[in-house]
Amino acid sequence: MSTERTTGRRRTGRRWLAAACALAATTIGFSLSATGNSAQAAVPDKFGFVLWNGAATVGSGTWPAATTVTVLGVGQYLVNFPGQAIPGGTAHVTAINSAPHWCQLNNFGPSGADEVVTISCYKVGGVLDPTAFSAIFDASSGPASSVGSFGYVNSQASGSIISQYNSAGLGNSVTHSGIGQWTVKFPGLATPGPIDGSLQATAVSQQIPARCKVLSWSSSPGGQVAQVTCFGATGAPFDTQFTLTYQYQRSLYGAAIPPKYFGYLWNVPPVGPASTNFNNPLGPGANSVAASGLGLSIVKFPQLAVLPDDIQVTAAGKLADFCGLDNIWTHSGPDTLVRNVNCFNNAGAPVSVGSLVSDNSLN
Repeated sequence: MSTERTTGRRRTGRRWLAAACALAATTIGFSLSATGNSAQAAVPDKFGFVLWNGAATVGSGTWPAATTVTVLGVGQYLVNFPGQAIPGGTAHVTAINSAPHWCQLNNFGPSGADEVVTISCYKVGGVLDPTAFSAIFDASSGPASSVGSFGYVNSQASGSIISQYNSAGLGNSVTHSGIGQWTVKFPGLATPGPIDGSLQATAVSQQIPARCKVLSWSSSPGGQVAQVTCFGATGAPFDTQFTLTYQYQRSLYGAAIPPKYFGYLWNVPPVGPASTNFNNPLGPGANSVAASGLGLSIVKFPQLAVLPDDIQVTAAGKLADFCGLDNIWTHSGPDTLVRNVNCFNNAGAPVSVGSLVSDNSLN
């Protein structure tokens, strides 16, 4: 059964404007007609990730190796994943800065043979500002292996699904339950419960600053139910397009195994149950988190220092807090060290709040 479903958007032009043009002038539309092929058993169909240090891509955090980042304007970027073009899919981005910043998606879709993702990054107040970041893209269709569970949605603010995937072969749903709040259901992604796996949420907005986070989620043999909440630059709830990915004993881009090296952790804080703390190859509960200051935490993923790799972070909880990375993650012997996850309130003050961290290798 095909599990990639796409609707509605049509490509309005065949060429991207020159990189020197402001992002606001870049018209991006994509053909998102249904793409499923039941013969496709590999998940994902296409994917890529990139680490941008503020001046150049970093090979240890980038795949394909020829992936490029073009600066479109202040705090505005175009990521080109060569050879990865495909309709639909999902994407996420995480700001990397010791000062409070967040990044959001503007749009993503195929451009010739390549997948193109546009990103805007902001400092407190919703002012565009340059920063390092990590970003990931993937698209899947067809059946997955029996290892773990995986699903995603790219949803309009109304709850209308633009693209989706469900490794159980069922249809996901999104319900708009209030300003800046949605209920996302992944039926058939069965786990024991009450809370298992991990999530990443990202705002998609071309012109208006926005950020999204995971409010809560619950797990059961019937599937996963997640609450997503999004905010504008003032900290008020805000309706926006968003992406949400669920992973359970699979990588954030859906593949397993390979990759043999991936993991995730929920920092409540403190660290969540073993069912939300997974490490392949070590199993549940193997990762660790330790507070390293107000709003700062060191996350250790033992045995996962296999390159290239990618780290994504999403805040979790009720308020307009947001989280990212203080610095680019490092590797110490066989271990990956995230030093630090940093979290801030809407005014930019450090706060110790919940976060979800996902570590994903190519291998």
